[in-house]
Amino acid sequence: MEKQLSIIPKPVCVKYEDGVFHSAGLPSVAGDAEFNGEINTFKGQLRCDLEKMKAVFSDDTEKTILCKKRGQTENNESYNLEISKDKITVESHTGEGIFRALQVVRQLVLSEYKDGSLTLPCAKITDYPRFSWRGFMLDCSRYFYSVKFIKQLIDVLSVHHINRFHWHLTDDQGWRLVVPEYPLLTEIGSRRQDRRLPGFTFKGGFYSDDDIRQIIDYAAARHIEVIPEVDLPGHTSSILASYPGLGCMGGPYRVEDRFGIFEEVLCAGNDQIFDMIAAVFDTLARLFPSKWVHIGGDEVLFNRWEECPKCQKRLEELGLLKAQELQSWITYKMAGMLAERGKTAIGWDEVLNDTPKFKLPKETVVMSWQGAAGGIKAADLGHQVIMSPNTDGCYLDHKHLDDPEEPGQVYAGIASVEKTYSMKAVTPEIKNARLILGGQCNLWSEYIYAGKIAEYMIFPRLCAIAEALWTQEEGKNFEDFSDRLFVHGKRLDKLGINRYRGALR
Repeated sequence: MEKQLSIIPKPVCVKYEDGVFHSAGLPSVAGDAEFNGEINTFKGQLRCDLEKMKAVFSDDTEKTILCKKRGQTENNESYNLEISKDKITVESHTGEGIFRALQVVRQLVLSEYKDGSLTLPCAKITDYPRFSWRGFMLDCSRYFYSVKFIKQLIDVLSVHHINRFHWHLTDDQGWRLVVPEYPLLTEIGSRRQDRRLPGFTFKGGFYSDDDIRQIIDYAAARHIEVIPEVDLPGHTSSILASYPGLGCMGGPYRVEDRFGIFEEVLCAGNDQIFDMIAAVFDTLARLFPSKWVHIGGDEVLFNRWEECPKCQKRLEELGLLKAQELQSWITYKMAGMLAERGKTAIGWDEVLNDTPKFKLPKETVVMSWQGAAGGIKAADLGHQVIMSPNTDGCYLDHKHLDDPEEPGQVYAGIASVEKTYSMKAVTPEIKNARLILGGQCNLWSEYIYAGKIAEYMIFPRLCAIAEALWTQEEGKNFEDFSDRLFVHGKRLDKLGINRYRGALR
């Protein structure tokens, strides 16, 4: 066995020592009682992993993975992991840190558990993340992914220390959230014509309250926070098809089966849109424990507001000059509505296009997607920022490489594994680096109509973004990452992941 653990993301320090740890079967797992939740989740993961590997399961009661509490440290996710000849010891002040350490052990089991035994080089690992926000976004509006698939994906995210699951639940092509006061959002807004099927076949789906709670609980057991997104006031064809009176033109509208940016938006001159938004926010506050709610805010077209008498009247009442200024007013109101419910708004970087009268509330978090410029501006204005630039390999719907046989957006450019790895959440232009929470990668699903295609687009670029956000900048090296990815890719194979296997740059 080579003296190389090939951990992804790369820890702060791995110090190899003489000797090897060997167990005839899987070592037992024990530890302080407060870590029972993490231990049980880890055991369940190992059982599932071994089933997928079709590996022989046996226990070695003489060898132990011991989970111990240590003194408080500055970072809640920090941990120490020691592999000695007799046992494996993981230490952290928190369950979160213990779980991150156990995911490293899980990686090692995936690659080194062979013929019913586990052999590892002795080593001491010290580790903690660079950024607190290490996210992945899944678009479940353009394509409806099953609860089973989402859970499987979340489990693989946990292997890579991803700690935020950004769940895109609404868009022009489908509304996926049950709002009791507005039942037509799911009765009508969750289904659209599927052009891949003959005739006028409608297809779609939505997540019940129980589905959502299952996913939240499943993610929480893996120390992943679920952040919902409802896209407002644009990307709302699914709302307008359900409730035409909320649009400027009164309809008819349809749940879009095309992809792009559409003129139809919520009518800024109609107070009833805020009744609907309030009901949506009440539902999100009831179901999602996260303190954050993503309100979208991107790609709003203003044609209808310019034509609509009610919107023009609203413009005059508010003392605004241009139709596009109505968006800053709507964003301001939505941020306040969420604050009343104990939530903090996140918006795509268009929410920075505010007005002197309706400034973006300082507590609103800005997610920078149109390059890094929005994040730089937001930090200069004192907002917390999540970097997710579509120019830096963070959009996983882009092709892996320039090849007509590769799936992915045709117009959007290339996002190679190397480009994704090179993503920088903090650039020299950012003066207030402390305001950068971290970053994330996004999978928009316009043309990703099956889970196995989604896996191909996600992996191994997810591995690269995980290291870009966890590993200290001085510890990053793409050649070294590529070497470790060769081993790590085989772990993904054992987990049943349909990964991309082509050129990395």
